[in-house]
Amino acid sequence: MNLAELETPCLVLDRAKMMKNVAALHARLQRLGVGLRPHGKTGKNIDSLRPTLAGQPGGITVSTLKEAEYYFGHGIRDIVYAVGIAPVKLDRVAGLIQKGARITVILDSVAQARAVAAKAREHGVTLPALIEIDSDGHRSGVEPGDPLLVDIGRILHAEKGTALAGVLTHAGASYDCKSVDAIRAMAQTERDGAVACAEALRRSGLPCPVVSVGSTPTAFFAEDLSGVTEVRAGVFLFFDLVMAGLGVCRPQDIAVSVLASIIGHQRRRGWAITDAGWMALSRDRGTASQSVDQGYGLVCDRAGGLLPGLVVQATNQEHGIVADRSGKPVDWAALPIGSAVRILPNHACATAAMFDRYHVTDGSTEVVDVWHRVNGW
Repeated sequence: MNLAELETPCLVLDRAKMMKNVAALHARLQRLGVGLRPHGKTGKNIDSLRPTLAGQPGGITVSTLKEAEYYFGHGIRDIVYAVGIAPVKLDRVAGLIQKGARITVILDSVAQARAVAAKAREHGVTLPALIEIDSDGHRSGVEPGDPLLVDIGRILHAEKGTALAGVLTHAGASYDCKSVDAIRAMAQTERDGAVACAEALRRSGLPCPVVSVGSTPTAFFAEDLSGVTEVRAGVFLFFDLVMAGLGVCRPQDIAVSVLASIIGHQRRRGWAITDAGWMALSRDRGTASQSVDQGYGLVCDRAGGLLPGLVVQATNQEHGIVADRSGKPVDWAALPIGSAVRILPNHACATAAMFDRYHVTDGSTEVVDVWHRVNGW
């Protein structure tokens, strides 16, 4: 099958680009002497995840329990559920453990720690937990130096049914950095905060075997990961325009795109209309705060070559409006009605979540495979 035969909109994955992205991060972390715990939330598919595990310790990260169940069903046992645990989910977590999975949850409060211990005792299992650290003021977690860290650690270590697995942090603020130097500084802050908390636990006589850090930007620009036991990253698999805007990759490295059809011309306005609106591209506008706003995505030809100047300027639910970012006239001959374009996403995770499968290519327009995604929670 060729891309020309596919009904649009649909999701295209260039496997050759994906493999280069995986190899680049593997090589970088090998130089830093730390293993990768890849995040399954970007691909949500076992075929895309397997290459990230090659030569690595074997554990993964997930953002939903549905992902955990899916990957466990494909033979992966060591899973970190990296969203602060809600007590209502603990029966489901315990059920996975009873089937043989090693699920580790994260938390940042005494109430969560006690709930985990109580539910684990109820099910007769041991449920390991990582204490989430707020290393950058981005979101959740215990701040370094807060006595709450040791209070939580003591509960996890002493209560029957749970175990203190270590600490985990995510430098989400790296996505807001304005320069590569700022990302390097953020990577150091991320590392320093996690290691300081690990040392505080150990000084209090508590175990801290895992020191987990990670975001795709900091993974690519960290210079010192001493004291860190693993790096978590996810969007590196496909990359996207936010990562390109941060200097982590080039637009040409982005492995995932939305195939869309040109369904109309508004010549007076300088618009070409596609059948891929925000239901296909997502509403993510992550590049709007960067130095170059990429609208709702950059436009490529069917083979994946960038069409200079063209951007999805606006979207409705099922319509995308393509225009030249500088206001120049569109080359209508290059975008005839019925022709196909590929749109590079702002946020690969959000755009891919709009679809149930990838149409896989290997650097050409030939579809070599179809990989199904697991969506939902």
